[in-house]
Amino acid sequence: QVQLVESGGGLVQPGGSLRLSCAASGNIFILDDMGWYRQAPGKQRELVAAVTRTSTTNYSNSVKGRFIISRDNAKNTVDLQMNSLKPEDTAVYYCNADVLGRDYRRSDYWGQGTQVTVSA
Repeated sequence: QVQLVESGGGLVQPGGSLRLSCAASGNIFILDDMGWYRQAPGKQRELVAAVTRTSTTNYSNSVKGRFIISRDNAKNTVDLQMNSLKPEDTAVYYCNADVLGRDYRRSDYWGQGTQVTVSA
């Protein structure tokens, strides 16, 4: 099993910034693609940003130019720096990781989610 623990959510005013962090631990041999997803009330979960093990990044059009995803392979962490936040960024944000375990089984894991609220 792998645990993903997220931190850094909260309430912020429009135009403000927040940084989300996610730490992975457990049965990890190789931590491959990692990403952040979000789900707003009444909407489907959507990809926000993803990063490969070699730090190739991918962003949704709605956050491109405002959010930055990064990872530290030595610490098994992935961060999401969110700038110029808008009310429509309000959602529960989830960390996701594609993991090859020490038993050579590949699985997909999710964090518990952290609330981000952008409001005046």
